[in-house]
Amino acid sequence: MLASLAGLAMTCTIPASADEKHLTILATMPDMAFPFFTHMMTQVKAEAAKIGGVDIIEADGQRSSPKQTADIEAAITKGVDGMFLDPNEVDALAPAVQEAVDANIPVVTVDRRVDKVAGVLAHVGADNVKGGEVQGELIMKLFPNGATVMNLQGQSGASPAIDRNKGLHNVLDKAADKYKFVFEDTAGFDRAKGLAMTESALDGMKTPPDVIVCANDDMALGALQALKARNLIGKVKLIGFDALPEGLAQIRDGNMTATIEQSPGGQSKAALDALVEFIRHGTKPAQAVTLLTPIAITKDNLNQSERLDEVK
Repeated sequence: MLASLAGLAMTCTIPASADEKHLTILATMPDMAFPFFTHMMTQVKAEAAKIGGVDIIEADGQRSSPKQTADIEAAITKGVDGMFLDPNEVDALAPAVQEAVDANIPVVTVDRRVDKVAGVLAHVGADNVKGGEVQGELIMKLFPNGATVMNLQGQSGASPAIDRNKGLHNVLDKAADKYKFVFEDTAGFDRAKGLAMTESALDGMKTPPDVIVCANDDMALGALQALKARNLIGKVKLIGFDALPEGLAQIRDGNMTATIEQSPGGQSKAALDALVEFIRHGTKPAQAVTLLTPIAITKDNLNQSERLDEVK
């Protein structure tokens, strides 16, 4: 899965020599309350330590685009050497990213692209459209004769949410006579909202859906609580996205059906390597955009998940 990252950076994983510039890099995530982003930050710091001579300024966007914008502007004023950015909302963050680019501060984006800004050094992420398509293909495999589908979408304005939903519909809309969406709404990538929305949706249905598909594992884990309360575990298939350790454990135990692996640690390491390589040696990445192809993780292939060793 990570083979496509090989050309992104070349020598950055070699510890910095004494004469290489010491760097200060802002790493900003949309919301550190999310396990997915906490993992990414951990991987960024680990890679910085491996490279050597790199200080990471951690910034938590707290699911607020104004907060993340302010953190970027403060880093510009401080004069950081580079920025590692996973934007809360891609359009809302565009002006701040443009300010950084105009200040000649190299910026790499991870997970979510800021397409409206020219001059971003590199983007490393998952092909989220393909990830949504993988979810749809799995549903067709599980229910070859058709299914009713409940769809919990992610945060409005976040490119992964938009792309994953697009991918899911790309597949299932081609056979709309067989695969019917009986409920769709955004639960904002949030576990509590996933629980509340699933409870409300199930209460309004005469019969439960065949499958609940979620744009991340947090929402899926919320939906799982609602299914447990109604004795629907195993009767309703449940598919998440992100391959969080908690989600993997539920798949191992037979409570969740599947999740989608997008290798967030691999994304983070490759993006930081590319940023440091450019700052220290002026080497631009071989390609401006690198997208990993997500895969479905089920009980049969848990060993292909990036974070299996964290499962308790």
